[in-house]
Order: sequence, then C-alpha cells, then structure tokens
Amino acid sequence: MLQNKNILITGATGFIGYNLAKYLVQDNCVYCLVRKTSNLVNLQQLSGVKFIYYTGNTLDLIAAINGIKFDLVYHLASLFIAEHKTEQIEDLIDSNIKFPLQLLEALSVTQQEIKLVNTGTAWQNYDNSDYNPTCLYAATKQSFEDIIKYYHEARELSFITLRLYDSYGPKDERKKLFWLLNNLKETGNILDMSPGEQKLNIVHIKDIVFAFEMAGEMLLVDCNIINSIFGVYSDEEYSLQEVVKIFEKINQCNLNINWGKKEYRRRELMQPQYNYPLLPNWNASIKLYDGLKSLIR
Repeated sequence: MLQNKNILITGATGFIGYNLAKYLVQDNCVYCLVRKTSNLVNLQQLSGVKFIYYTGNTLDLIAAINGIKFDLVYHLASLFIAEHKTEQIEDLIDSNIKFPLQLLEALSVTQQEIKLVNTGTAWQNYDNSDYNPTCLYAATKQSFEDIIKYYHEARELSFITLRLYDSYGPKDERKKLFWLLNNLKETGNILDMSPGEQKLNIVHIKDIVFAFEMAGEMLLVDCNIINSIFGVYSDEEYSLQEVVKIFEKINQCNLNINWGKKEYRRRELMQPQYNYPLLPNWNASIKLYDGLKSLIR
C-alpha cells in the first residue's frame, strides 16, 4: 500500500485518473497536472489534491515542477479516438505524444530519479501481432512508448506500462458501452449496433486502481532500472451480445437494439490479444456480473 509519497498524476480529470487520485490522496500527497481549461469540479472536492497547470510550454512545465520531488508519476492522460478524422490528427499528436514527451523532459531536468507508470492499450495489438495498431490512437500510444525507451536508456528512467482493456464502474460518464445501455434503458430509444460477435475483456475500476497502485509499488521496491510492460485483464471474456444480455438480466429490461444494422469498425478488434504477461500478483477480483449488479445497488 502506497503511503506518504509525493505522487504526480496526469489525466486525473478522466474516469480512471480521477478514481486513482481519489484512492491515493487518502494516504499520499497527490499532485494533478491539468490544463486551466479542464473541468476540475470533481477533483476540487478531493481534500488534499494539489494542482500543477500545463500551459503547453516545456520551460513553463519545468518551472512548475522544479523543487518538487516526486516518488511516483502516473501518466494516464490521453485522447481516445476510435476512428479519427483528418482534422483530429493535431489533437492526437498534442495529447498523446507532445504533452507526455514534454513531461518526460521536464522530469529528466528536475528529478534525479524518475519512476513512471505509463498507460497503454490493448488496441496496440491487432490480429495477435506484437505490434499492429488497431487505429491511429493506438499508434500514438506506441509512439510514446518508443519515446519512453529513449529516456529509459539515456536518462535511466524506470517505467512500467500497463496495457488496459475495457473498463467500467460507478459514475462513469464516458459515452461508452454501459453509458449507451443505461441511456437505452431510460429512454426506450432504438440503437443500431454491429452484429455484436466481437469479444470484450472488461475490468472494474477498483481492480484497475489496485493494478496502478501495485505497479507503483513494484517500481519503488526495485533498485534496478525497470523497463516492463504488463497486461491488466480479467479471466472473463464475453461477446458484445453476451454483455448486453447480462446487462438486461440485471436490470430486468429488454433493450431496443438492431443487431447487425451497423458494420464493424474498420480493423475491429474481434478478439482481445494477450501478448504480454498479467501484472504480477494482481488479478481482476470483481466478476462482470457482480460489478454490474453492484452499480444497480
């Protein structure tokens, strides 16, 4: 259990980052690196969280963190776009490559020792390949991992990358699967979906938070310079149609879904790939049925 540490978190305004900050701030000093334009309402309600503001300038970032010794850095900030449009390329590069690169440079200038937990995605491994990005978003995540490699070799950065799959949990406002299903349940609207045969591996937010904590502990206890990638996945796998049936059973409803009305995405990930070992000493303890049932309560 992490205690009395100085911890820097990026992406704390997102679902996973916020839950991580909420958990860690109970026993640690948590700094959140945010933009001044970010919605900070939820984070401001967490007693003890401190803010460092990102202006887009590397020298400003160096000045902002200079004098603060971080025991751990958690990088969760990213821009997720499943199928990008041409006009979104600059945003993907700025969010997923430029910003974290500036962070690494600022840390290397101001810190004697850097221990970083990075966030990857299972979408980096299409068609069971060691590396084959499902989409441009996944390619930008891989690009940053390649940049980390330089800082690992040249600046002795220790890092662990956690490759995440699908996630869910209480107060999840992301317009993803369970948000859509809840909206259907409440409105009775009709939703066109793909045939729904793609397999999903879905992990509860509590288990994901524990995975990040354990990865941080691994970095702190190991005196060697670490370069590791681990998966954060459950031992359960369901098709999209099966997940919807579980949701309907728990909520005692029948959703109006037109299966097969939409085509699969280009390069749809039909089967989760497990190209990297599970994070040591961690497992997904909350089964999908139990996790969804607890949301109803």
